[in-house]
Amino acid sequence: MREFLADAQEYLPILLQGVQLTVLITLASLVVSTLLGLVWAVMRVSGIAVLAGFSAVMINILRGIPIIVQLFYIYFVMPDFGLSLTAVQAAIIGLGIAYSAYQAENFRAGIEAVDRGQVEAALSIGMGWGMTMRRVILPQAIRIALPPYGNIMIMMLKDSSQASTITVAELALQGKLIASSTFKNTSVYTMVALMYLALSLPLILLVRHLEAKGRHR
Repeated sequence: MREFLADAQEYLPILLQGVQLTVLITLASLVVSTLLGLVWAVMRVSGIAVLAGFSAVMINILRGIPIIVQLFYIYFVMPDFGLSLTAVQAAIIGLGIAYSAYQAENFRAGIEAVDRGQVEAALSIGMGWGMTMRRVILPQAIRIALPPYGNIMIMMLKDSSQASTITVAELALQGKLIASSTFKNTSVYTMVALMYLALSLPLILLVRHLEAKGRHR
């Protein structure tokens, strides 16, 4: 225990630098995935066959390709087409695009859970489809989708470690570099695990709160 505390004092500042990148990638990719996922979901339920079909195809493609392959493609392949991104930018865009498929299915389920009677009532009083979506459907759908949205946040936090495969020095890679140079695998990876847990616990409690609130509504 004494040795672990000494190692923690020495390596914690370096690992905290990785935490900053982990949080940045998670939050930025969450924004990208939320916005893009909402677009896919709205297209899917639009009733326009071309848009719905295109959205369904894109969602299936994104869910069928591993995240790590998508990151490799964006970071290593896209420069061949004239689009060069930094590793952090590629990680944010890659994770955001990959998770937009899961966000889309979450939002679609929320939209389809809204009572059809409310939609028909809104249309009957002259609201267009766009206004009905903005004022009637989305506010309710977002509330329904919040608990699974929290679970997606937790998954994205943990999957941000995949950014290490394209040289982003986030928490997982910082831990790997320290462990490989010091051979203190037990201390370093224990610290990494505890730091991921510390980041995840608030989200886990938030999801539990949202689920409990949903049950009592």
